[in-house]
Amino acid sequence: MLYISNQTPGGHSREAAPLVANPPRPARIRSIDALRGLVILLMLVDHTREFFYLHAQVADPMNLAATSPDLFFTRLAAHLCAPVFVALTGVAAWLYAAPRGGAPAAAAFLAKRGLFLIALEWTVVNFAWTFDFTPATVFLQVIWAIGLSMLALAALVHLPRAALLAIGLAIVLGHNLLDSIHVAPGTLGHALWAVLHDRGFIDLPWGGQARTSYPVLPWIGVIAVGYTIGPWFARGVDPAWRQRALWGAGGVALAGFAALRAFNGYGEPVPWSSGETALQTAMSFLNLTKYPPSAAFLLVTLGLGAWLLAALEKLPARPVAMLAVFGSAPLFFYILHLYLLHILNRLVGLSLDAEGLVSLPDVASLWLVAMLVAIPCWFACRRFGQAKRASGAWWMRYL
Repeated sequence: MLYISNQTPGGHSREAAPLVANPPRPARIRSIDALRGLVILLMLVDHTREFFYLHAQVADPMNLAATSPDLFFTRLAAHLCAPVFVALTGVAAWLYAAPRGGAPAAAAFLAKRGLFLIALEWTVVNFAWTFDFTPATVFLQVIWAIGLSMLALAALVHLPRAALLAIGLAIVLGHNLLDSIHVAPGTLGHALWAVLHDRGFIDLPWGGQARTSYPVLPWIGVIAVGYTIGPWFARGVDPAWRQRALWGAGGVALAGFAALRAFNGYGEPVPWSSGETALQTAMSFLNLTKYPPSAAFLLVTLGLGAWLLAALEKLPARPVAMLAVFGSAPLFFYILHLYLLHILNRLVGLSLDAEGLVSLPDVASLWLVAMLVAIPCWFACRRFGQAKRASGAWWMRYL
């Protein structure tokens, strides 16, 4: 049975290294690309849910009384995506800048790419979600948040590495102290605070509104922490040392999450409670705030991300290479999969003579559709990755 809906889915030192005029292009790190690939596949499942499960949309944190376990854990898996991807963006920025002069090169690249991503969110990405050139609401989501985070990091990279790490951790762990601050719509500072920390709507000069789905302040902390661990992946670093560092950092983060959540106070606005069953209790314990991401949310997702990255370095080459195809072309994949999902839903609707988007009957069918969409995306990403590596065009670095 199909349901019909008319809703719209919604490490550097202070001394700069000598500048290199034409530095050799560094080899990509397969484990990083593979982790990107894994989390964007989970994102694909979640976005399939956004397009094909409109009759059972979930809030964040989720309403456990109205969310089945299979839908809960499908949504929960997607929580890994944004924190891992933003942290790896910081790592990638360090790896890009290290052979090109360090902080100055990083700042220039981050500023240009950040502006590019912000423009992309307002145009290409929003159109993919709505197929409307003049939507009443512009949703400022993860690409926007990454773009703004890159602009912030462009200003912060000139700090000593220890200072940058301290700032990043202070934001990640301390931003929930700001939860009680709210700025009313129409008052001075509302737009800025909605962008930074308090998810909300901003009136636009030409009419309509912008929805700050991803308040950016916590993500600035995440990208800063990612940049500071970039040297762990530098050439010459002992892989065994990096493995220990990743397992250790992940363990500390997960222990911090467990402590915060057990205390059931600071670090997560929504407390957990014991349910009638062990499953209900576990779901309540793991039901975390994403918008903006709480300290507990970031600790558990970044901790798991570090462990996954360490594990991927030890996996056989073939599955890692398969995942790396997606992760080596993440922005291309992001745009492609949104258009494919939206077009596919429209085509199914036309075949059923339905108005609006169609909704699938169960969660298992969401995973099946996501798997089917992933296949052409893999081949397209492989071809795009080959073209990008062969191209000398400057603009290809931004895709």
